[in-house]
Amino acid sequence: MNSASSFEEAVSCLKNNTYDVAILDIMGVRGYDLLEATHNLGIPTLMLTAHALSPDNLKKSIEQGADAYIPKDKMVDISLYVEDVLISRQNKRKNNFKWYARLRPRFDKLFGEGWKDPEKEFWDEFDKKHIE
Repeated sequence: MNSASSFEEAVSCLKNNTYDVAILDIMGVRGYDLLEATHNLGIPTLMLTAHALSPDNLKKSIEQGADAYIPKDKMVDISLYVEDVLISRQNKRKNNFKWYARLRPRFDKLFGEGWKDPEKEFWDEFDKKHIE
């Protein structure tokens, strides 16, 4: 397990080590830039957030290649989400978002009724394609 205190240090770690999974803090050291790096390196990535917990960041994480988007208060269950991502990747089902199905009721409650409406087409297609 490695952690980095700067973007440059994080990129160096990613390029010079082998990882089964990366857990990135969106608000940490340029989280979305690191997501681009992990995505390009083929490293399964979970985005972890407290302050950036929003429909926009959820969508952006998915669009930019995150394998999961987890609220920090669910960190106690992080091994469950890591397992979901790794099993999905192992079974060549990169776009299986089991974590989303598990967290969707929480997102619905947290974000409020109609949170998907501004991006209805995206979420309809996402649900159709990825939710088992």
